[in-house]
Amino acid sequence: MHMHATPGNRRTQRILQFSLVATFAYVLLTALAGIRANSLALLSEAGHNLSDFFALGLSFLAVYLQSRPANERKTYGYQRAGVLAAFVNALALVVLSVWLAVEAFHRLAAPVAVQPRIMMVVAAAGVVMNGAIALLLSRMSHDLNLRSVFLHMLGDTLSTAAVILGGAAIFFTGIEWIDPALSLLISALILWSSYGIVRETANILLEGTPRGLSLAAMREAMQQIPGVEDVHDLHAWSLGSSTNAISCHITIADIPPSASNVILEEINCLLHKQFRIHHTTVQFELDGCEAAVHGCQLPGEEDAHPHSSHDHKH
Repeated sequence: MHMHATPGNRRTQRILQFSLVATFAYVLLTALAGIRANSLALLSEAGHNLSDFFALGLSFLAVYLQSRPANERKTYGYQRAGVLAAFVNALALVVLSVWLAVEAFHRLAAPVAVQPRIMMVVAAAGVVMNGAIALLLSRMSHDLNLRSVFLHMLGDTLSTAAVILGGAAIFFTGIEWIDPALSLLISALILWSSYGIVRETANILLEGTPRGLSLAAMREAMQQIPGVEDVHDLHAWSLGSSTNAISCHITIADIPPSASNVILEEINCLLHKQFRIHHTTVQFELDGCEAAVHGCQLPGEEDAHPHSSHDHKH
């Protein structure tokens, strides 16, 4: 399966390049303003946006790698690069959210005076920047790698808007604990947005059954095809964030190769139309094989596994 650079990939790279430059500039602005205003909420925003900067960098690298064609050493290409980038990004967000929560509890125990005007001005700039980047990435959120970055930026937009409201509340009420309370809210938002990405990417990296795909429904559908007697040793996994693959053994009658090829074409057509699976490995058998720990038990292998469950049958 070959993947080459396309106009869509080049457009994605340009958007990520713009996002990298804008995010880095905002990180510097937010960090300096947070130090001057003595605001933990702004410093948390700087830290969050710094994680976004690295997330965007990883995603940019992943998009570049995914455009490279498959070769003899990487026979599936680099489709998992985006999944790995999303996994690392999400784990970094989890660590960041815990650190922000700890710092916020320290500030709640010992409140520090902040400058709400600086908070509101800098946060307003952040809403504009993060909102623009999130809007650009929202059109590409079907890709797991880009969806992880989109969630980063969307979370930033919402949390930065909360900083504006918090700055206004501190300005009119003088209540200083609002700042660390906002930091706690931001950390909870970060944790919530990253959990789903961690779970989904871990499932792909562990080659679990793709989300939304039922092996039972797939097996039943294939068994309805004329000529298919049994479907077993069925496995499904994801090559990348949007490409699934399966392998299976199918029992058929003793028929000519031309007839079995018709069955194979019907199976591939079914998997393509009903389950959106394009990469299949199907092995035909005349007689069903016995299920073993690692698949089918081949003739003569019983002696090689003296402690298998087959030796205990009487």
